[in-house]
Amino acid sequence: MSQYDNVSVVKQANVYFDGKCVSHTVILADGTKKTVGVILPSSLTFNTGAPEIMEGVGGSCRVKLKGESEWKTYAAGQSFDVPGNSSFEIACDEPYHYVCHFG
Repeated sequence: MSQYDNVSVVKQANVYFDGKCVSHTVILADGTKKTVGVILPSSLTFNTGAPEIMEGVGGSCRVKLKGESEWKTYAAGQSFDVPGNSSFEIACDEPYHYVCHFG
């Protein structure tokens, strides 16, 4: 799917790591919340509360989930799962555009 129709968008951006990651919360008609954002070239560590699916829609990244020793590369069209109450490291050499699906 290349777009979401009939949504509400929270106007205030979510800005992390001094602007290296910026996203907006999108609320679908059924109440489901997602974030749509961009991570600029950087190496960052994110903590999760709820489980997440990170769907790449542009660019690429390398990811290492908490407890894993290997980095895995993800490109546009690929996604990775992050358990709840966990963390992941992400490294981007180019802007990485994503949709984060919660739950």
